[in-house]
Amino acid sequence: MKQVVFHQTGMPEEVLILEEAEQPAKKANEALIKVTARNINPSDIMFIRGMYGITPKLPSSAGFEAVGVVEEADERGLVQKGTKVIFTAIGTWKEYVSVPANLLIPVPAGMTDEVACQAFVNPLTAYGMLETSGLKAGDWLLITAGASAFGKLAIQLAKQKEIKVACTVRRDEQKDMLKSLGAELVINTEKEKLPKVIMEKTDGGVHVVFDAVGGVLGARALSCLKTNGRMMVFGLLSLENIPLNSGLLIFKNLKVEGFWLTTWIESLNQDEREKAFRTIFTLLLTQKVKVDVQATYPLEQFKEALLAYKQGGRNGKVILTS
Repeated sequence: MKQVVFHQTGMPEEVLILEEAEQPAKKANEALIKVTARNINPSDIMFIRGMYGITPKLPSSAGFEAVGVVEEADERGLVQKGTKVIFTAIGTWKEYVSVPANLLIPVPAGMTDEVACQAFVNPLTAYGMLETSGLKAGDWLLITAGASAFGKLAIQLAKQKEIKVACTVRRDEQKDMLKSLGAELVINTEKEKLPKVIMEKTDGGVHVVFDAVGGVLGARALSCLKTNGRMMVFGLLSLENIPLNSGLLIFKNLKVEGFWLTTWIESLNQDEREKAFRTIFTLLLTQKVKVDVQATYPLEQFKEALLAYKQGGRNGKVILTS
């Protein structure tokens, strides 16, 4: 089978190679999946660079999220051969993956591969963060990197709950698109002073920040919080830690906390997990919440896909197909 792997951590364009490998041997509790589509996420890039919370066991394939078809069922028959499934695993940029059968999620009828392969990480992260945030109708939420896949999903899900959303972008042409999704305030941080605009337009600040960027922008977003506000950090697109203002934390009684999807899902009981997946899949199937695709490439053209992923102003996911 074909697989995209790296034998040392580094920049993806420098360390990733395409090679032939043996098809993985599955364990009794696993199903063998023929992967049909996977999207490129920021976490994939950080993993390849050795900067993610999971350390790669080299050599390693890249990618965490995918959709595929069951080629061989597990011994208990939890999933049947031919079933199309959504799954997460370490290393999905290959033709076949073995995954514990109890972690596979059947793809709802009518959902395309392009949607299914991005129906897990970003939608569930946005859902989980909103559920955890304590935000209610009428509250203000600030989202950094509003035009990201996560940002657009969080805007749409917040709108369902009548939460008011402000978000940051770096290009004016992204403003109208985000407002059409439900954002009430979109700030171009290349031209506008974020704290000043927020304080003027939101009646003195926001209740919660979802930060994916870190660095200086994360610090500015922190200063936009009302007293007793909460910043939830789930990404580090700038690759720079947030320089925290201790005075702000103390005198405004602010809270800064991390959010990782894996930890949140593990905290749920079975009913809560089923509700989360049911809610997200229903919204995606009815297109009350939409995801975008920028381009698709066959797995062998992963280098071209990475170039497309790095394009400035990209408004959709780049997907690797088989």
